[in-house]
Amino acid sequence: MNKEEIQNWFKSLQDSICTALEETDEKGKFEQDLWTRPEGGGGRTRILQNGNIIEKGGVNFSAVEGPTPNKILQALGLDKADFFATGVSIVMHPISPMVPIIHMNVRYFEMSNGINWFGGGIDLTPHYVVDEDAKYFHRTMKDTCDRHHSSYYTDFKKWADDYFFIKHRKETRGIGGIFFDRLNEKDGISMEDRWKFVQDVGSQFAPIYTRFMTKNKDLAYGENEKAWQYLRRGRYVEFNLVLDKGTKFGLDTDGRTESILMSLPPQANWAYQFEPKTGSKEEETLNKLKKGIDWI
Repeated sequence: MNKEEIQNWFKSLQDSICTALEETDEKGKFEQDLWTRPEGGGGRTRILQNGNIIEKGGVNFSAVEGPTPNKILQALGLDKADFFATGVSIVMHPISPMVPIIHMNVRYFEMSNGINWFGGGIDLTPHYVVDEDAKYFHRTMKDTCDRHHSSYYTDFKKWADDYFFIKHRKETRGIGGIFFDRLNEKDGISMEDRWKFVQDVGSQFAPIYTRFMTKNKDLAYGENEKAWQYLRRGRYVEFNLVLDKGTKFGLDTDGRTESILMSLPPQANWAYQFEPKTGSKEEETLNKLKKGIDWI
């Protein structure tokens, strides 16, 4: 396992996911934007807009390198050295409020002084929390984790609950999933084993999301549901711009702004002191945006 092998696999993952999404959407096509980073490296940004199911979605690959910015060294507590980072990052914003938003990131980071690790995860952000869908998603995540280590699901689910928490709203962004970072050779687990786990996580994206696209795309909705969708998108924007470490890392390393901010929806709304109606589907969803829910 080396950085060339890892980045080539991430490229093939981007290809296979784009193909699966296009086939399921049946209208939208990804447009590719190749870019280079002046300090070293570059990437392939692929955006799908105005499809049958997906309103805006991005499947991005990058492999960047060069001197590690001081902000990153300080934030991560690292000694000065050059860095290399590669990965795939995905966010899908559907047209229908009955289809969930999904995010996945799988990545590898190494430094010229020998430090290296994997990070990533998948999380689901339904506009309306449906227990059946939440249970399916978390069972799939648990099965994936269990194939590699008995503690992964419990540890990484809690990590996701804590990470994807909108502190100023006191609510989770969605129903969580798994999140992990700085996984290196430790406690008898080799980097090869970590890599196999990351590959397994990445390979789950297409079957999970195409299932939700197909299952939920024809469910009925009206103006009330669209208004709620725009409010929930607003929460998504708040998290990504205020709290998300990946966004901050990209901007602090002089990454490509358009690619970093592709995670934002095409439209989002904010309402002053919005309160859902008692007994409504919106209130029910808010009551389930909590840490520590056992979906299994």
